[in-house]
Amino acid sequence: MSLAGLLKPVAYLSLPVVALHTLSKSSPITRYYVRLALYLSTISVCSVWGVVCAVTMSLVGHRLDVNYVIARSFYFLTSRMLGVRFVVEGEEHLETRPAVLVGNHQSMMDIIYLGRIFPRRASIMAKKELQWTPLLGQFMTLSGAVWVDRSNNAKAVRSLAAAGELMKARNSSLWLFPEGTRSMREHHDMLPFKKGAFHTAVQAGVPIVPVICENYYRIYRKGVFESGTLKIKVLPPIPTQGLTNADVGALSVRVHDLMVAALREISPPLSPSKSIESTILPAGPEVPSVDPLSASAASPLPEESEAMQHDEPEPQSRSESRASTHTSEDLSSPARSRIDGSENGTETEEDDGMVLVGRPK
Repeated sequence: MSLAGLLKPVAYLSLPVVALHTLSKSSPITRYYVRLALYLSTISVCSVWGVVCAVTMSLVGHRLDVNYVIARSFYFLTSRMLGVRFVVEGEEHLETRPAVLVGNHQSMMDIIYLGRIFPRRASIMAKKELQWTPLLGQFMTLSGAVWVDRSNNAKAVRSLAAAGELMKARNSSLWLFPEGTRSMREHHDMLPFKKGAFHTAVQAGVPIVPVICENYYRIYRKGVFESGTLKIKVLPPIPTQGLTNADVGALSVRVHDLMVAALREISPPLSPSKSIESTILPAGPEVPSVDPLSASAASPLPEESEAMQHDEPEPQSRSESRASTHTSEDLSSPARSRIDGSENGTETEEDDGMVLVGRPK
């Protein structure tokens, strides 16, 4: 067969690729769907690669590094194909072990920032129902995922306590999304936190390491998928030694406020109209936040009375007030019940703030 005969099929096959590439340069909506298809295809490729790595690395005793290898592989591919890169500040804090790592959750594109920063010897927490999902469940089990039984509140509490003990025994870290669901929006804010991550950290006596990715609404949202360089900020570990379950509510508010402040610091300034919209007075009393750098491991946070825990809502911080105000249209009764949650924050319908970052949004 001649060289021309070999090249002709390749030329025909490449025509759709060239056409889509050319069209995506002139049409933002075409560019969105082309890049989204590339992104989802890369996830599929890395899922297969993940199963291979999980099996082989488990056999040689490195199962807790499986997520690190898959994360870096995914970031290597997607950052080059899509032109989305990250600059990380405070990356040394990710080496804190054992620890509970908490990050803001904007959309499914969070997988890219996890790919950039997910540390060694770190696991993910997931609802037990996923354990029997074909391929995904086996991969997660082999990579050391921590399963939480949400069938009732008592079992969920026991699962959280067991997760903390397992984390200490492994000398590993645990990653969670404390918002419990995605919170993409144009202004720089976060949803109120569910408390599962903080119960786990307090019961285990391990520090909390907050991780914040800047608001990337400008480059990714429905109908928009562009390239760009984004910032990630890792805050110093926040100690939990000496705290009790009574301190969990105040601890979650404190971490929330610190993360919202960091989100606004690293995200691009809003336009004047958006800045005015996001400047809203708090609806309730302010909860004081404490500088994590000066906080002592033995100094407890303000205690909540049992009556307050059971009969009265927790006081809102400024950031919680803003989040609830801006999301009032989205938080109709089903969604509101997910955000308010229970004391342990384990009953969300989908994401749970645990492992999966969801579908395109």
